[in-house]
Amino acid sequence: QPKLEVSAALQEVEELGIGSGLNDIELGFRVRYEITRKFAPYVGISWSRSLGNTADFARAEGEDVDNLAFLTGIRFAF
Repeated sequence: QPKLEVSAALQEVEELGIGSGLNDIELGFRVRYEITRKFAPYVGISWSRSLGNTADFARAEGEDVDNLAFLTGIRFAF
């Protein structure tokens, strides 16, 4: 299950650390195994990066602009 997400803002809000234009991008991939239609464990990886002024605000606050995460979970419905 691939995932691509891009965030953008029309105006800059420095108090919230948001720059105008493209703010960040996230790429991810999950592999899920459906034991039943209502129960499915999964594992995945997600990478995100802040862009433009949003990245500059993050650096000024001492935050990372790149993030790599490994994830696992269970999807269930009732």
